[in-house]
Amino acid sequence: MHSLVRRYIKTAILFLAVGLALGAWLIVRRELGGHTPAPYLVSAHTHSILVGFMMMMILGVALWVFPRPDREDARYRPAVAEVAYYLITVGTAARTGGEILRDTRSDGWLRVTVALGAALQVVGLALFFYTMWNRIRSAGSRQREMQGERF
Repeated sequence: MHSLVRRYIKTAILFLAVGLALGAWLIVRRELGGHTPAPYLVSAHTHSILVGFMMMMILGVALWVFPRPDREDARYRPAVAEVAYYLITVGTAARTGGEILRDTRSDGWLRVTVALGAALQVVGLALFFYTMWNRIRSAGSRQREMQGERF
């Protein structure tokens, strides 16, 4: 397993831990303290789990199992997948942390942090799928399908 794949997957697990801890805190506050979770905290929890954990896990596994790029493939570059990793990681961390703080503060810099985090997530995901596009192809199944094999 390539180091970038491990980084995606281990980062996903860290975001899962953050999301689970935040979710546990929210449920304890709701059930034992009678506090309805604020939209900012729900959003932080959701983005930590769905983007931080699920998407990072999916992206890491995709890097690992998708067919190797063709020799002529000029679009796929591991450095681009690495830049995407940092954009998504920083964006998700900024968004999650910023939204947690937004629950109690409304400072302008926090609003910018949350919006910038969201933008980094979008750009990172777009960049990842741009560089991976040509790797989303059959790796031998086309020949088996032409011979009549059904999947």
